[in-house]
Amino acid sequence: MMVNSLQLDKMSTEEKISAMEDIWDDLCRRADEIPSPPWHNTILQQREEHAQKGMDVFIDWETAKKNIRESLS
Repeated sequence: MMVNSLQLDKMSTEEKISAMEDIWDDLCRRADEIPSPPWHNTILQQREEHAQKGMDVFIDWETAKKNIRESLS
């Protein structure tokens, strides 16, 4: 495996962000090759159980965004 070394101390913030975006885009294209850690399944099972038992409250996305904006004001 070839690893490209980035000279982070010589990169501007803009260059670092661009590099991160490139890495993220590459990872997204290969998402099916990246295994989920075992704890993901545990969390998903817990959330499904809570939803089935009515222990969770769901709101629509527009309301969620409004609530987030208001909490930041």
